[in-house]
Amino acid sequence: MKYFKIKSTLLLLSMSATLLVSCNKTETNDVVADAPVEAVTDDAAKQDTINITLNGNDKMQYDLSQIDVYEGQTVVLTLNHVGTMPKASMGHNFVLLNKGTDLDKFEEEASKARETDYIPQGDSDIIANTKLLGGGESDTITFQAPEKGTYDFLCSFPGHYSMMKGKFNVK
Repeated sequence: MKYFKIKSTLLLLSMSATLLVSCNKTETNDVVADAPVEAVTDDAAKQDTINITLNGNDKMQYDLSQIDVYEGQTVVLTLNHVGTMPKASMGHNFVLLNKGTDLDKFEEEASKARETDYIPQGDSDIIANTKLLGGGESDTITFQAPEKGTYDFLCSFPGHYSMMKGKFNVK
């Protein structure tokens, strides 16, 4: 009987380990909050599309400060507002800007664009942006990664850009 209990325990442990290992494997090239940005390897260059999940919270923080992609990739970016506060008081978005954009000047213009959810209309510095989100909301956008270089991304809600910003690195 004791032998049976040991054998059963070993079998259960082996099955659990196999399940844990298989749950950690991903077939897609998703970048999520739990995965370090460095997890995007050279294999990502072979992918036509990269899926990125970016979360913003009620503490005015994104969970990623750097995003790595490859030139020409189709980027599918999902922004989740994981907080609970409404859009009017704690709205978040993702705005990707051209290289060399004056962030202070952009933020000043964005703060005047309340009617368009703080996205200045006709601004040629914007490569891509999500809509402004309140707590519990999500938005997904699709765009082509620009030419190689480092770009800035930020939240254009007034006062947020000082904390909610990062680098979008195109290899």
